[in-house]
Amino acid sequence: MPRRSASLLRPAVLAAALVPLLAACAKEKGPAAMPPPEVPVVTVTEKDTPLEFDLVAQLRGFEDVEIRARVEGYLESIDYKEGSTVKKGARLFTIDDQQYIAALAQAQATLASAQNQFDKGDLDVKRFTPLAAERAVSQAELDNAISARKSGVAQVEAAKANLEKARLNLSYTKVASPIEGIAGKAEHKVGDLVGKGEPTLLTTVSSVDPIRVSIAIPEADYLRFTRSVETGAAIASKAAPVLILSDGTQHPFPGKLLFVDRAVDPQTGTIRVDLAFPNPQKVLRPGLYGKVKAESEIVKNAILVPQRAVQELQGTYTVVVVGAGDKVETRKVTPGQKVGNLWIIQAGLKNGDRVVTDGFQRLRDGMTVVPRPTAAAESPAPAGGK
Repeated sequence: MPRRSASLLRPAVLAAALVPLLAACAKEKGPAAMPPPEVPVVTVTEKDTPLEFDLVAQLRGFEDVEIRARVEGYLESIDYKEGSTVKKGARLFTIDDQQYIAALAQAQATLASAQNQFDKGDLDVKRFTPLAAERAVSQAELDNAISARKSGVAQVEAAKANLEKARLNLSYTKVASPIEGIAGKAEHKVGDLVGKGEPTLLTTVSSVDPIRVSIAIPEADYLRFTRSVETGAAIASKAAPVLILSDGTQHPFPGKLLFVDRAVDPQTGTIRVDLAFPNPQKVLRPGLYGKVKAESEIVKNAILVPQRAVQELQGTYTVVVVGAGDKVETRKVTPGQKVGNLWIIQAGLKNGDRVVTDGFQRLRDGMTVVPRPTAAAESPAPAGGK
């Protein structure tokens, strides 16, 4: 029994002796090393990138014509349906014409009287001329006849002018549309006195197919655009502008440039540019607002990174780059234009650099990381959907 007890105690004694020894070894090795952190990165690539305008737009009629009363009188009838499409030359209003019919008759009578006076003077001249040569009538009588004929010519011309004016005034009582378009509401009702003292606004007619879209381009964008389209071929190569309506939908037809205004507005620093968009269904109406997206220029071999990857502190912009040996470094960069959620980097990065997109706070220069590739930075599609 004593021998068996001694043999059972030996392993326990050995284990007790090894515990301090193992603890000492563990103390010498220290705590287990932490694995390097994993960080999301994008690999920088060079890509031709279009820049776009994205500007508030106001819709106008391609032609907005104010219809006004050009003669004074009481409004006799409204001859169109408000809000309807009217043809060119269609009658819109009728003004009481009785006084203008009477004025026309009087002008015709005045012309007839003046013509009779001229005919008499002309006849006297023709009769007195040979008699004066034979001294049968005095030279004074002939001179008076010639003077009367000249006066008759002037009176006839004045009467003709008054007659034409009377005819015009009578025609103005029938107010017609000078263009085809949508006629707005009538600004006056039947029985109102219009045209007294000034041309009274009766309604407005707007042609809406195509429809005019006006935008105000900042002068810096305008200069960049004009420098990039020195030729007509360069303009044609750009994606056509598109119109985004206030409900977020895109107008199905692309637009084209109509005109660029003469001067930059000194108060806003913008220049007006008008575009034309087809509107065959006449859904778009003057007064609507939207946004125009149009390509301004293409940046060759642009380097883009997500905006969230760029840090800014007191005007200094930096990114965190994963270099050789998967070690990180902070690098200063010069950002340029923003394109969607991306940023064009003008200096500080090169093709193939790996840029950290998140988790910068826990990184220090020289730290080793495990880069986890994420979706490559891409520029958005051009405005025309190309």
